[in-house]
Amino acid sequence: MTATAVVGAVLAGSAACGTVEQLSAGRKLDQAFEKLAEKKAISFELDLDTDARSLKALDASSDPEPGDEMPDEVASLLSGAKVSVTVQSKKPIAESGEKDYVGMAMKISGKDGDLTEYRVIGDYTYVRSDVEALSKAMGFPVPSMQDLPPEASGLKKALEGEWVKIDTKKMEQSTAEMEAEPGAKPAPEPTLDAKTQKDLLEALRKTIAREVDFKTASDKDGSEHITATAPFRTLITEFLGEIGPLAKHLPPGVELPTDKDLKDAPNTEVTADFTLKNGELTEVSVDLAKLAENAKVKKLGLVVRMSEGKTPTAPAGATELDFEEILGGLGAAMMNDDAFLEGAA
Repeated sequence: MTATAVVGAVLAGSAACGTVEQLSAGRKLDQAFEKLAEKKAISFELDLDTDARSLKALDASSDPEPGDEMPDEVASLLSGAKVSVTVQSKKPIAESGEKDYVGMAMKISGKDGDLTEYRVIGDYTYVRSDVEALSKAMGFPVPSMQDLPPEASGLKKALEGEWVKIDTKKMEQSTAEMEAEPGAKPAPEPTLDAKTQKDLLEALRKTIAREVDFKTASDKDGSEHITATAPFRTLITEFLGEIGPLAKHLPPGVELPTDKDLKDAPNTEVTADFTLKNGELTEVSVDLAKLAENAKVKKLGLVVRMSEGKTPTAPAGATELDFEEILGGLGAAMMNDDAFLEGAA
C-alpha cells in the first residue's frame, strides 16, 4: 500500500508538469491519494485478471525445462485467485512506521472458496488453510494424521483447516536462527536513508513527467477514469538512467539492470487506469498482455480494488502452536510416510 501511494503521488506530481489535461489529472490523483493516506485502516482486493490458457501460454514462452511446465491445476488456481488485504495503524497510513501498525489480515481465495488466511494481531500470527485444496493444486501430498506424534495435536488442527496461532517474535527468531550461518551475527535490515529515498522519488517523478501521457474520461455512474500510458522499456531505461548516480547508496546486494539486460524488454505501451468515485480512489488496473509479446496470451491484467477499511480481529478458539512443534511434527510425518517422501521428491 505504501508503494501504491508513492507511485500515485509521483504520478500526480508529474502530471502537474504537463498540459491542462495533465494538470487536471494530477490534481485529482493527488487529492485521491491524499485521502487514502489520511486513513488509519485500508482494505483492498488484488485480482490477477487472466485465464488458465493465457498463464500456460506465458509459462511456455519462458521455455521451462521438461517436467517444470506449469501444471494445469496451478494455472487454474492462479487464474481464479483473489488476495484480500487489510492493514490498520494507530496513525494515518502516510505517517505510519512499522511499529505503528496494530493489525494486518490477508486472505487468498480461489474459485471454490478460501484457500488460506492469516492475521497478525498483537503478539500472535493466526493462520488457517484448506490444506487438501492447496495440496491438490500444488501437487504436494498432505502428511498423514497417523504419522504425527501425540504432542503435535495443534498441527493436526492446522491440517484439519482450523485456526491456529503462533507467537510472532518466537517464529521470527527461530526462522532467523535456521537461516543464519553457525556463529554468524544477524544481518541488519537493508534500509534506505531519507535523502536517498527523496532522490529516488524525484528521479521517478522526472522520468514520468517526460514519458507518461495522462488522459481523463467519465462513466455514466459518475466515476472518473484517469489513464497513464507509457512505453515500457523506454520508461524503465530512462528511470534507471536517472538513478544511476544513486546506485552506491542502495542497500548491499541490490544491483540495477544494465542497458544490455533491458535490450530485449518489450517497448509496447502499457496503460494504468485509475478509477475515482466522489474523489476517492476505488480501483487501479493495468493491462499487461502486450508485454507478454505472445499472441496466445489473450488476457493478462492486474486489478486492485479499494474498499472501506476494516478492523482485523483475532479469531476465537485458535489453538496455539510452538514453532518447534511444527518442524518436529512435519519431520516425523515425512520420516514415517513413504508416500509423502515420494510425493515431495
